[in-house]
Amino acid sequence: MKANEGYHVRTFATELKIFHTMKELEALDDQVNRFIMDQNVKDIVSVSDATTQDNTGATIGLIRVLTYKT
Repeated sequence: MKANEGYHVRTFATELKIFHTMKELEALDDQVNRFIMDQNVKDIVSVSDATTQDNTGATIGLIRVLTYKT
């Protein structure tokens, strides 16, 4: 894959708070979907989620990486 073939990577992140997780995940989905529409994304190559933790090991955030082609 050549660097100039129109492939791009975009990273999104959100905090996760106890008892608010579903609302935060829906907001993240909305943000990603809005980006896809606004940027006229033609093809989605991959979507990947990873969590972040605090020093106790509790999940405190989510990072979503979108690879796409315009």
